Amino acid sequence: MSSASRKRPKPRARDPSPPFGLLREPPHSLFPSKDELLKLVAVIAIAASVAAACNYVVAFFNRQPKPFCDSGGRFQDPVSDFCEPCPENGQCSDGKLECVHGYKKHGRICIEDGVINKTAKKLLELLERHVCNAYARVLCDETGKIWFDEADITKILDDHTTKESIGLKDDAFTFAKRKVLETAESFLETRTILDGGTEFKCSDLLAELHKPIICCIRQWIHSHIVLVVAISGLLLGLTRFLWIIHRKMYLSSRAEELYEQVCEILEDNATRAKTAQDEGEPWVVASWLRDHLLLPKERKDTMLWKKVEELIVEDSRIDQHPKLIKGESKIVLEWQVDGSLSSKMKLKRAASKTKLSSNVDVPSGHEQGKQKICKSLFS
Repeated sequence: MSSASRKRPKPRARDPSPPFGLLREPPHSLFPSKDELLKLVAVIAIAASVAAACNYVVAFFNRQPKPFCDSGGRFQDPVSDFCEPCPENGQCSDGKLECVHGYKKHGRICIEDGVINKTAKKLLELLERHVCNAYARVLCDETGKIWFDEADITKILDDHTTKESIGLKDDAFTFAKRKVLETAESFLETRTILDGGTEFKCSDLLAELHKPIICCIRQWIHSHIVLVVAISGLLLGLTRFLWIIHRKMYLSSRAEELYEQVCEILEDNATRAKTAQDEGEPWVVASWLRDHLLLPKERKDTMLWKKVEELIVEDSRIDQHPKLIKGESKIVLEWQVDGSLSSKMKLKRAASKTKLSSNVDVPSGHEQGKQKICKSLFS
């Protein structure tokens, strides 16, 4: 009894289960992370954008354009839902577009035809050149025409061009000519005649540009005649003055050269006449000496030998006196000095010629000429 009466240990009381056991915190792997969620949103956005773009492209290419409103019809409202207004320079019928002459279809608009436009420019240049050249001839006191009517303009274009040369059909060529007439009114002067037609004339400023250069020079000289005469006289006077100075310098230089040759010849002749080996005369006929020294073209210039004679007269070493030779009176020249007063100068010239001949193995042409002259004069 004693053992039974012992107190048994009381069992440990269990913790009571919470009342919300079913609402426990879910595991972390159940929902995506923040980075994964952002990636998912980005993928969805890209997919939506691609889908929208594809839908727009398909709708754009599959869209049927609105037909054109008939030209002159009632549906010409630019915001009309039924049709599109007919473009400029076009004719629309049954929703279709046809461009007028001079224009060609480019998409849903009409642009200028390059061939017709280029042809019209060429015809316009031709017309300007013909009309302005005619007026320029009138301004230059020549035969020409000033005013041209439409028939003249058409004849000019037809005479200078052909449809085959520019490669256009009849209607296109006619349209090009009509366009030329319309454009000509913008740069040519016009006037209305009695029958209601129009005449064309090149402007004065444009005609001045088409004048020939000879005509421009002639008119400028005529309008500035006083200035031209003054300048011409000044130039002639200056040219004459320069020519006189040049001629004086030439005569002086050439006369001194001939005078030195005369002195050398007379001195050599006098020295040779005194030697026993030579029985020649100590004098020389002046006319013979002149003809041997002067060139053929110089013999016509009387002033040149007169300059030489003046130098001879002033030289006291040379004597001039008349002498009867073969029954005819001649003026002779004779060296009056005994010995050579110019021996030192000759020695210097000989030394310089020796140096020159040592460098160039060619005899002096001047010495050879002088020897030939002496032999021919005194032989």
